[in-house]
Amino acid sequence: MASAIELEVGDRTVRVSNPDRVYFPARGETKLDLVNYYLSVGDGIVRALRERPCMMHRFPSGVSGEKVHQKRVPNGAPPWLETVRIHFPRYNRHAYELCVTELASVIWAVQMSTVEFHPWNSRRADTESPDEWRIDLDPMPDCPFSRVRRVAHVVHEVLDELDIVGYPKTSGGKGLHVYVRIEPRWGFQEVRRAALAFAKEIERRVPDDVTTTWWRKDRDPAMLFVDYNQNARDHTIASAYSVRGNPEGTVSTPIRWDEVDDVDPQDFTIASVPARFAELGDLHAAIDDKAHSLEPLLEWADRDGLKED
Repeated sequence: MASAIELEVGDRTVRVSNPDRVYFPARGETKLDLVNYYLSVGDGIVRALRERPCMMHRFPSGVSGEKVHQKRVPNGAPPWLETVRIHFPRYNRHAYELCVTELASVIWAVQMSTVEFHPWNSRRADTESPDEWRIDLDPMPDCPFSRVRRVAHVVHEVLDELDIVGYPKTSGGKGLHVYVRIEPRWGFQEVRRAALAFAKEIERRVPDDVTTTWWRKDRDPAMLFVDYNQNARDHTIASAYSVRGNPEGTVSTPIRWDEVDDVDPQDFTIASVPARFAELGDLHAAIDDKAHSLEPLLEWADRDGLKED
């Protein structure tokens, strides 16, 4: 068993310790298998994380062990690793968070036992102005995936009516996410308010499937929650191509809209996604081509009397 290996990643040399440590018990994939997975989807994971403050979800002894939510880049990081300074007003503190600009940064994070990457929906140039609106279709415990599929089609329909391009992906769990590039003209509260207005519209169209009820205890456990709060400041969800910290090593995977009816999120793992990526490339490759306005959604929010909070 090797104690450490060195890998050339672009222009960097990254040392990976304990490469044979088993991280995913379902099939026995190791830390090195995780490294090789991220190398195989390099363009996609860097595009998903580029220039964004990023929380690392670390599993030092594999996904069966302790999970560490880490915002701060630890002391001893290589001098080439890029970061972004984030202020947390509630605590009057700041942290230097990982800011991925190249694939070596991702592999360094995996060396630090990171499995999941949770980026902000804003970028380093202006962390207070999101450029990404996230639609999180979050099923309650008794919600069948057929309901998630049905609601995803309604989301697509409403986005088309707004002339907005949405990029769907599996969550790596039981839900689906849809990402939209937006003009970075609004703060987090306004983006969240626009997301709530959209969620309310989806609820109006399919009231038997969707809830926007905020308190979890008040939701029907068979419904799908459109989680608009994922657009609040410092709220993050797993990026496209992020592995999830479960025994199967599922992956939050970009899909086409025409795959929604047939997709099984559990089929997308670190064992299967590399071949899919090699065949299809990054299905989110065009996400930066056009940024959309939130003005129509903010008009809906005004119509519905939705307040910032």
